[in-house]
Amino acid sequence: MRVFPRFKFLSRAVHEEQEGEHDGERNKYPLTDGSLCTSLTLTVWKKSLVISCKGFTVIDSYGNLAYRVDNYIGHPKEVILMDASGNSVLTLHRSRKLGLVDSWFVYEGETGKQSRRSKWCKSNNPVCCVRKRVNILDGKPKVQAFVYRVASDSDKRHAAFTVEGSYAHRTCKVFDEYRKVVAEIKRKEANSKDVSFGIEIFQLVVHPGFDPSFAMALVLLLDQMFS
Repeated sequence: MRVFPRFKFLSRAVHEEQEGEHDGERNKYPLTDGSLCTSLTLTVWKKSLVISCKGFTVIDSYGNLAYRVDNYIGHPKEVILMDASGNSVLTLHRSRKLGLVDSWFVYEGETGKQSRRSKWCKSNNPVCCVRKRVNILDGKPKVQAFVYRVASDSDKRHAAFTVEGSYAHRTCKVFDEYRKVVAEIKRKEANSKDVSFGIEIFQLVVHPGFDPSFAMALVLLLDQMFS
């Protein structure tokens, strides 16, 4: 059974072809195109392509634009992850209760006021909920955030994924519920000792079986929570 049943980024043809002995293993994670058989490394630049915006530009290993994010304000209540063509892939919406818990809901496509006019809006139901760790006495000092299923109340008791490390230093790992690393945020190393990228340019490494769009969504949420 998939971790997030509503996450339908898996190629139908590839899924049907490979269904069988590998089905249980592949369906543990939010999935993408079945061609992702090796780790994927994306270069993330914390800069929007639009001059008047704040956001992100994401480049693949071939130098092509993979994703983009354009925000007109520093800490918006809604963040939209777009593909290279500007189509909405995921919408991240902040929800705060009594101002104590910083939680975000992740939706496929585009939601909000523009969703009625957008053919890219796939669902009004959230894929998952990502919550910032706020309990400093819970014995988990390395945890930055938890990713919860939203299908039922029982699902909310156990995190499907945890993000550990330090986003401020761009050193984070995403673990699934079996403690397997599915994605990593790393500092980008320069070929020359005289060049330093700082923290505005870093790498997102997505391991086989995990969806790059979802991994990038976690980067955006960490940036909203810890920047």
